[in-house]
Amino acid sequence: MQIQHDALIGRLPITAVSPVVDNGAYSAKAFVGEVIPFSAVVFREGHDALGVELILTSPTAKVTVFRMQAGAPGSDSWHTVAQLTEKGDYRFQIRAFGDDFETWHHSASVKIAVGVDEELMMLEGVALFAKAAAEPERSANEAKKLVELAEKLSDKSKSAKARLAETESASILKYMTDNPIRSLVTLSEIFTIKCEREFAGAAAWYEFFPRSEGATLDPKTKTWTSGNFKTASKRLVAVAEMGFQIVYLPPIHPIGTAFRKGPNNSLNATSGDPGSPWAIGNTTGGHDAVHPDLGTEQDFKDFLKKANDLGLEIALDLALQASPDHPWVKSNPEWFTTRADGSIAYAENPPKKYQDIYPINFDNDRDGIYLEVLRVVKHWISLGVKVFRVDNPHTKPVNFWQWLIAEVNAEFEDVIFLAEAFTRPAMMHTLGKIGFQQSYTYFTWRNSKAELESYLTELSRETADFFRPNLWVSTPDILTEYLQFGGPAGHKIRAIVAAMAGASWGMYSGFELVEAVARPGAEEHIDSEKYEYKPRDFKEAEKNGRSIAPLIQKLNDARAEHPALRQLRNLQLHSSDDGSILVFSKHLSAEHTPNGKDDSVIVVVNVDPHSVRETTVHLDLKKLGIESENFEVRDLLTDQKFTWGASNYVRLDPREEPAHILHVTKRN
Repeated sequence: MQIQHDALIGRLPITAVSPVVDNGAYSAKAFVGEVIPFSAVVFREGHDALGVELILTSPTAKVTVFRMQAGAPGSDSWHTVAQLTEKGDYRFQIRAFGDDFETWHHSASVKIAVGVDEELMMLEGVALFAKAAAEPERSANEAKKLVELAEKLSDKSKSAKARLAETESASILKYMTDNPIRSLVTLSEIFTIKCEREFAGAAAWYEFFPRSEGATLDPKTKTWTSGNFKTASKRLVAVAEMGFQIVYLPPIHPIGTAFRKGPNNSLNATSGDPGSPWAIGNTTGGHDAVHPDLGTEQDFKDFLKKANDLGLEIALDLALQASPDHPWVKSNPEWFTTRADGSIAYAENPPKKYQDIYPINFDNDRDGIYLEVLRVVKHWISLGVKVFRVDNPHTKPVNFWQWLIAEVNAEFEDVIFLAEAFTRPAMMHTLGKIGFQQSYTYFTWRNSKAELESYLTELSRETADFFRPNLWVSTPDILTEYLQFGGPAGHKIRAIVAAMAGASWGMYSGFELVEAVARPGAEEHIDSEKYEYKPRDFKEAEKNGRSIAPLIQKLNDARAEHPALRQLRNLQLHSSDDGSILVFSKHLSAEHTPNGKDDSVIVVVNVDPHSVRETTVHLDLKKLGIESENFEVRDLLTDQKFTWGASNYVRLDPREEPAHILHVTKRN
């Protein structure tokens, strides 16, 4: 009988390997500089010692082996971390083996301590080291070291206890850990991790409408003159000074006139109303054109260059829909859905109706619409755009996005797609798995301490292998009750949590001015900028103390200074005795930081914008890599210095400073 050993579980079982997405159907996600936790459940029969290693192969074929450490007793889990430093596909597998030195060493230590089988244990040690010295992968120096150990165990002029001690020096034990004597070697499957550029996973985003920046109202005629790329470029300086890295622009294309929406989504637009930028297309062009009011394509390129010179990238909106005036409606009517009465279906999200927008039908002419969208995306890439914020991707076929992103990234690996998908978890998660680099989240509606603790745990632990969250505090469409009634304190709190907890975060222009008046009966801004011009005097607001921009800048400065804050998987929750005091930390060990020093930041925030809270905060110092009872911290918001320990009293007044953001400056 021929036994098919390959069809059986490995000689040493390896299960629950992580990070692995859907049993390897999709690559796990990472970005350059991200520290990835690796784990597996590995066990064996009996009591002999077990060793487990991570074999990591970089995109340039550099192989690194990491010895994994055992987890909680009885869990059979093994863990290590590795920082990924190259763009491209990493491959990894878990190697399990019998650790023959540790098995012998443990047995010899136990027996010799009670005078049992002393010479037998020495003989077995001699045989073990002699066998290992003959292994072809050992260097000559390693083989010599192992032969010397065998000779020491053979020296009967010394007691067995003394001979055993020869193998127990710190240097020998480290050598045997780093260069184990392996048997029964078992390998897991090979899995992949797609590592992308840093902005794919960690960046600060800012959204504004170019048409509002520099827009002017004629006091006599009451008519507006639109802002344009030239006037909007002036705003880029302040955005860069606040520390943002990506500027997202709503659609910059021509806007349809048919069924154009007026203020507050009304149906009675006048000739002077600019319409919704998401109603894309008219006789002057479609998705590959620039709205004439904003300028020319060259003006856009100049705007892009100004942004790049300031260290900013521009994200364009990719909204796959059309106004009734879009050129596609005439040239390719099959790209839309025709209803029973012969009319083309417009967009609806009951009770909301968007009569000015036709959704695209991706099934009538798949090749045609697929290739047209690819052409449009490549057009903007050719002008220098590397980031796309995708509008409502969950209303389009998932396999279309999988194809499009793969096609684009195969040719342009640095292009990033952000999914604006406020929808069911299964859809959001699948969009992440099939290629979207980032996604909007439910963070907007998670406001209490309990809600935030649960959701941040989910984002940093349960879904981090495939779902990169971007914690937006506001959008033109969403103005939560928390912000409506939270005032400046509520806005500060939300920004602090998002910027400190998220590897990526974002905000919509006007948030820093605490714009919080809602349209009656709706969870959105009154007089929405989606339907009208909204120029803002940011300098005057800051001069009069009505802007929280200085706080925003401090938050982004902290992110720039502390690499631990630009990670997601390292978020650790701590506790407090108050139901509104949220406590979390981020720690990055010295071997993973650019300056070679541990980087630890503790965030203590009062999430109740209406009440002063005082309580005791309890820290798990092991999560911060701190061994001493007391340590020194500096508040990155106030520059105050404190001595902290495992338990600390705090008092947080949201009207003044709703949070401590504490950098650990001295660990003992």
